[in-house]
Amino acid sequence: MADATTETHGEDDTSRRDFIFIAAGGMAAVGAAATAWPFIDQMNPAADTRALASTEVDLTAVELGQQIRILWQGKPVFVRHRTAAEIAAAQRDDFANLKDPASDASRLVQSNGAEGKPEWIILQAGCTHLGCVPTFVEGSSYGGWFCPCHGSDYDTSGRIRRGPAPLNLIVAPYVFTNETSIRIG
Repeated sequence: MADATTETHGEDDTSRRDFIFIAAGGMAAVGAAATAWPFIDQMNPAADTRALASTEVDLTAVELGQQIRILWQGKPVFVRHRTAAEIAAAQRDDFANLKDPASDASRLVQSNGAEGKPEWIILQAGCTHLGCVPTFVEGSSYGGWFCPCHGSDYDTSGRIRRGPAPLNLIVAPYVFTNETSIRIG
């Protein structure tokens, strides 16, 4: 009879031991997750960065032939209201010998894939050579932006025409929210 009692008692010990191992393992997993969470969470963008993830721009303040420079994610962005002459020059240069070929129409596409408006060009304002901020020069060789640091010349569509910059100015991700405003980002 002693053997039967020991055998029954042994089965209880085994199931109790299994429960203790599972409970201890579960608590260890919860403790590891609680310890790791602050380290994982700190990799998320800061609140001020998330706040700059998109920027609304009212276009009514930008006169024809003018541009504004705004900050989006800490980087400058050009929002230019192009004249008919600037649009015509950009479209005419679609067939020029370009270092980084792109049509004017392809540089106006909104981030949602819809066609943009030819009178508005929205570009990230960093020269693709070393990141300097070019200036718009009326009456320059190509009628667009010029980076004085190393002499890169861009046309009215932001395409590189001359100088060491390897690529066109980058089109900022934007979408028209209504007729008079855009959201960048």
